[in-house]
Amino acid sequence: MTEYAPIALFAYDRPQHLQQTIEALLNNPEARESDLFVFSDAAKDAAHVPAVEKVRKYAGEISGFSTVNVVERASNYGLASSIVDGVTSVCRQYGRVIVMEDDIVTSACFLRYMNDGLDMYSRDEQVVSIHGYMYPTGESLPETFFLRGADCWGWATWQRGWDIFEPDGRLLLQQLRQKNLTQHFDFNGAYPYTRMLEDQIAGKNDSWAVRWHASAFLQNRLTPYPGRSLVLNIGTDSSGTHCTASADFSGELADKPVKVERIPVEENEIARQAFIDFFRTRRPSILARIFRRAVHMIGRAD
Repeated sequence: MTEYAPIALFAYDRPQHLQQTIEALLNNPEARESDLFVFSDAAKDAAHVPAVEKVRKYAGEISGFSTVNVVERASNYGLASSIVDGVTSVCRQYGRVIVMEDDIVTSACFLRYMNDGLDMYSRDEQVVSIHGYMYPTGESLPETFFLRGADCWGWATWQRGWDIFEPDGRLLLQQLRQKNLTQHFDFNGAYPYTRMLEDQIAGKNDSWAVRWHASAFLQNRLTPYPGRSLVLNIGTDSSGTHCTASADFSGELADKPVKVERIPVEENEIARQAFIDFFRTRRPSILARIFRRAVHMIGRAD
């Protein structure tokens, strides 16, 4: 019998988004065999209390998974602390984890792909994570392919992968600069990852994801992506803090399984160029806003 990876789902104050996320997960046949952990952050102020309470009420009524465990934070962690703590605790217990946020809607093939990837590359030290989202580049890409680093919209990792996470943004930026990697890190200047890391250091964002990406990138670790997206982010609808509406990152969800077969563990240069071309067609302001939403918007403490 296959042992499915547990799912860690991080939520704050959007019960309707959380419901869509859960309902999509339940369309995956593997859900009934998967343990679900819902990490509910506490309200950062009185204005957010009613919405957080609705999230917790809904979370307490979730069924359809092997087990449902709701972790109600007693204080406002903010996304970075909540994710780091939650992923660390689940990895420590299970050795692997599928990580989601409350605005990620998945294909019915998502959990199969994630678990197949976790099994396929469990012993490949160079593979740091599995990613489920694919940008709508318009390019025909392989069924799966590798890119350097890690990503944050519907992903999974193992304890050995998460062990390389470096929380010190200053150290990461110093190493990127010393090794002359910032241009490559930024997809040849097409995406502002370095600036996001600088903003995290300056306290302008609470980004765990840019540090996760930088940690993996500096270690030359790779992440497989699906050629067809298994994830849709519904948080770019103006409902999240500091987020404006944008359809730039929307695409169709894969309605057929993405086949995970062993491929050479090396960065796919054609896919990398497709990402660069896609980023360059988007306005930098939109890229920055979407990135900030992706990396630090659940329950900021400030």
